[in-house]
Amino acid sequence: MTAPIRIKGFTTEVLKWKPWLDTVSVDTATPAQLAALDEMSPQARTSPYFLLLAHQPEILLQRSIAFNAIMFAPGGMPRAERELGATVESRVNGCVYCASVHAQRFEQLAKRNDVIGQVFEEPASAGTSPREKAIVEFSIKLGAEPDKVSAEDIRVLKEAGLQELEILDLIHSVALFAWANRLMLNLGEPVFPADGS
Repeated sequence: MTAPIRIKGFTTEVLKWKPWLDTVSVDTATPAQLAALDEMSPQARTSPYFLLLAHQPEILLQRSIAFNAIMFAPGGMPRAERELGATVESRVNGCVYCASVHAQRFEQLAKRNDVIGQVFEEPASAGTSPREKAIVEFSIKLGAEPDKVSAEDIRVLKEAGLQELEILDLIHSVALFAWANRLMLNLGEPVFPADGS
């Protein structure tokens, strides 16, 4: 693993997250709240973000089902590229926490972080191959101007080598983070390691 990247306020370091509202206590959580947390991941019971979302367990449950289906579904786009789309969307939206998490996942899966440094520096010019550049450019456009996406944008992705199921997976991952970033950005803030706990 390489040294963490820190560029323009974005990082591949492991960050904490500080909620602005009270979280659910695992000790007093309802069965529905615990089930919704467990649907997300084994770590959700210790995450301030998911403990905050657990106040509305049915919404958290549906969010968890959608997230896991979009990011971990077998077949289609490789997981690293889904993580790249999520990282690009998070960078464009200014969601430092999500960008760090998904940049780390990209690095773990792809065994490199060159494109992540580029995304953090200047998303519009990021990409180490024509395929990667197409993924990044499409992710930016879909997040910033979804009403401007057209059949031409899909043709460009196909010319870069993406198959139809891969394109659908990319759209799902970017759209998911267009929503998830806005939720996280309005409920709390990232805490950098140097900033304390």
